[in-house]
Amino acid sequence: MLRASIVFGAVLSFMILMFPAHGSPPLHAQQPPAGGGRGAAPASPARAPSIDERTSGMQKLDGYFPLYWDDRAGSLFIEIPRFDNDFLFSTGLAAGLGSNDIGLDRGAGGAGRLVSFERVGPRVLLVQPNLSFRSSSTNPLERKSVEDSFAKSVLWGFTVAAENNGRVLVDATDFLLRDVTGAAAALRPGTSASIARAARSTFHARRRFRRTARSR
Repeated sequence: MLRASIVFGAVLSFMILMFPAHGSPPLHAQQPPAGGGRGAAPASPARAPSIDERTSGMQKLDGYFPLYWDDRAGSLFIEIPRFDNDFLFSTGLAAGLGSNDIGLDRGAGGAGRLVSFERVGPRVLLVQPNLSFRSSSTNPLERKSVEDSFAKSVLWGFTVAAENNGRVLVDATDFLLRDVTGAAAALRPGTSASIARAARSTFHARRRFRRTARSR
């Protein structure tokens, strides 16, 4: 009798697993989306807007790299007209703390870096080469061998926001508002630079004074 009860209970449990509960919809195999499948072509990415369309209503600041200021969002965009060209990237403090012990003085500059913009698909990388190890050989393969032996530094990665005629627009807000001078560590040793939170950081306009020479 006990053996028959065990067999009956096993069969009943098996039937419960095989059939859905009352009121529950039966399970069906997942169907591929219409037009999908391994042989289907992937959806084409959306077209990036032109720079004029993306910067409509923004204030343009001309320069070696034109800037676009979005006053509504508090964002600053950089227009990159050329790639793979080296330029000097330097940082500094526009205002000081007023403490000689800490050393955050107005005009204190950071180390200058030779960098370049590189385009990789929808991304733009700010790359710093390793200039401590270079080859003076006239053989291009030897120069390439030395270059590949010492890694480059990717300082930042930007996403393309707009482009046209070989020019690219990127949002540089997070890149420019970061604590690049290490002020947080100077104020409180051992503190991460993340103390300079984006919620308490913003851009401030600086007046440019033109010096003119007068002759008497």
